[in-house]
Amino acid sequence: MPAFPQFDSNHHPYMSRRSAVYARRGMVATSQPLAAQAGLEVLQKGGNAIDAAIAAAAALTVVEPTANGIGGDAFALIWHGGKLHGLNASGPSPKAISAEQLIAAGHKDVPKYGALPVTVPGTPSAWAAMAKRFGKLPLTQSMAGAVALAQDGFPISPVVAHAWQVAHKNFRREFKDAHFQSWFDTFSIDGRAPNAGELWRSAGHAATLAAIAADNAESFYRGALAEKTAAFIRQAGGCMELSDLAEYQPEWVDPIGVNYRGYDVWEIPPNGHGMVALMALNLLKAYDFSERDTLATYHRQIEAIKLAYADGLAHIADPAHMKVTVEQLLSDAYADERRKLIGQRATLPVAGDPSRGGTVYLCTADAEGNMVSFIQSNYMGFGSGLVVPGNGIALHNRGNNFTLEAGHPNVLAPGKRPYHTIIPGFMSRDGQPVGPFGVMGGFMQPQGHVQMVMNTVDFGLNPQASLDAPRWEWEKGNKVSIEHTTAEHLFRGLAGLGHEVSWSGNQLGFGRGQIIWRNDAGVLCGGTEPRTDGCVAAW
Repeated sequence: MPAFPQFDSNHHPYMSRRSAVYARRGMVATSQPLAAQAGLEVLQKGGNAIDAAIAAAAALTVVEPTANGIGGDAFALIWHGGKLHGLNASGPSPKAISAEQLIAAGHKDVPKYGALPVTVPGTPSAWAAMAKRFGKLPLTQSMAGAVALAQDGFPISPVVAHAWQVAHKNFRREFKDAHFQSWFDTFSIDGRAPNAGELWRSAGHAATLAAIAADNAESFYRGALAEKTAAFIRQAGGCMELSDLAEYQPEWVDPIGVNYRGYDVWEIPPNGHGMVALMALNLLKAYDFSERDTLATYHRQIEAIKLAYADGLAHIADPAHMKVTVEQLLSDAYADERRKLIGQRATLPVAGDPSRGGTVYLCTADAEGNMVSFIQSNYMGFGSGLVVPGNGIALHNRGNNFTLEAGHPNVLAPGKRPYHTIIPGFMSRDGQPVGPFGVMGGFMQPQGHVQMVMNTVDFGLNPQASLDAPRWEWEKGNKVSIEHTTAEHLFRGLAGLGHEVSWSGNQLGFGRGQIIWRNDAGVLCGGTEPRTDGCVAAW
């Protein structure tokens, strides 16, 4: 067979257009085509949207390890039985770690890499909990596709290859200690990152996925996998004990939401920061937005996000440690007070006092009416840089989100869950599901959620057009990144209002989203992210 012609799969000199995808029997939207296909195959074999979400999520740990893994955390919003259910599968810090301990060792922040930022991984527990409560199939069936991809190998997709090469170069520079060697052993081909179209496989990853499927993740938390993971983390200088893993359970939670122009927008409650999106929408719902691409629209959106983030970063933490309530932060009275700070020019964000008044995202739907909004992450790309030798478990670095500031609600403490950036979104109207949506990408996520909701509700864009539209990201202070496809008059206009704007062509920036909406006739309409290897698999 002749070789491919020589081309660069990440070179796109011409505009491309995708149509929204329609289907009725089932739909899976993910950032990687093989993962979407794994989910669709499970639907076609008798599984439901929950089984399909598990299949796609497990496959994504294989086909997109640059953004997630077995050793990360996960959250889900699941529409089942006429009700929306929330799942928080984020893990706590080890019981033997503390802020004082790190400060005494000379740290000013929780490190990005190594064993210290590793918290208990929640992702395998999410798969098991979802299958047990709502799934039709055992994990051995829903995860079979992921196991096969890891065992047999698959060709790397273009954007994943780019992210892999960036990470490999960075890790070569950063990682000198012996305990990082397993990452290079697992994720290198002949000492380098794989190229697009090149086959990559991991027998250890396959064996671990098969073990998780065989006993519903028991071995991961209370068996041989747990023992090996805990021992490796301690050997690498961490504090995790076998008991930290053994005692962990994911938590079913009640979603939180706000009404935005007749639509109920739902997020997971803290320790996640989905509430930032809800607070911003609460501020924005008082304005009339007749056009999307205007200076007034951009300015108000950015100012609302800045205020919402100021409150989020000051107040959101493990709910057991928060000093204000979700109800206070989402109250209309508080929004009315905070909205007064949005003026004609850019302002620096300051947290209020309401007590006075890194990731992959996927969504699925089936013909029965079940819908899933699911997100899982290793936080910063591959995470901590640690891979448990021989089994493909790339450990996340979510503990880096803790602060060491004494008295802060999110200060590192034993057995505490950190402020979390990964958030699934869901929308309903009059008690009926509209559908799941999400935009992964660290602190971009609430900003992406606000833009997706407004693209849909205010500006009438279909799911694909909502994802195609240019995005902006507030970074800090008055700094805002604007996607290079944004009209120049908006860039210059924002600068004139005091925003410190910069163009960005970052291929990995501005998040990666998926959307599935459902109409009254049960027809599904999906869109997928054009900034990555996204795919909507439909039936």
